[in-house]
Amino acid sequence: GAFQKKGHSARILSPEEAERLAKDRVLVSEFKQLKLEKEAQKNWDLFYKRNSTNFFKDRHWTTREFQELKACREFADQKLTILEAGCGVGNCLFPLLEEDPNIFAYACDFSPRAVEYVKKNALYSTERCKVFQCDLTKDDLLENIPADSVDVVTLIFVLSAIHPDKMHLVLKNIYKVLKPGKCVLFRDYGLYDHAMLRFKSGSKLGENFYVRQDGTRSYFFTEEFLSQLFKAEGYEQVVNEYVQRETVNRKEDLRVPRVFLQSKFQKP
Repeated sequence: GAFQKKGHSARILSPEEAERLAKDRVLVSEFKQLKLEKEAQKNWDLFYKRNSTNFFKDRHWTTREFQELKACREFADQKLTILEAGCGVGNCLFPLLEEDPNIFAYACDFSPRAVEYVKKNALYSTERCKVFQCDLTKDDLLENIPADSVDVVTLIFVLSAIHPDKMHLVLKNIYKVLKPGKCVLFRDYGLYDHAMLRFKSGSKLGENFYVRQDGTRSYFFTEEFLSQLFKAEGYEQVVNEYVQRETVNRKEDLRVPRVFLQSKFQKP
């Protein structure tokens, strides 16, 4: 069984969890942090080399969770142009193209290997999508996408992998290709998600920012931080709330608290 609730209150930690997080103050050295930043692309490429296309499940929940993909149409069969920023190996992209024949998708990823996997997928067609390698913090999206041409941008479990100091560059980049009045659909890790509580001592890079054993990094968002981040780049907030789920494994009597932030920000 599992429950889900949405809202603006963050998850409340148990006293043991709060004590453990309070004790974890030691940060990874500045030298190692600079090395992780420098080797970020290499680490994601190695991640896809190890896991191929098998790590993430296909996300058939995208249209269910984001009704806006249908709601942003002015008429039923309207062609939509979307951008999936950080497409990985296409776990979100291909289910979406299958479900909706009236979508043209731009998709990009930091990892050249991930982009190759997308292009090798049997469902890949240049008539339906354009996929390219891109570092969203520095490569101008306008080199691949016309200005003000995209109806919806999906930013799903992507921003958390980027250094907090550079997140605003991603939002600035996306802003240029999004049509006025259209939205970024965001979903990512929220504060005190189970994944955050599992990090061992010595994994902390900064406030709510951690490194995994494979060198990939993960940030855990508060509602306030995300709101300020988007508003500073000129977006208007439409929805911004925590999604709290508890997954229960009855056999092992395990309760796993998952916390995500699900949001929608509009370009005026």
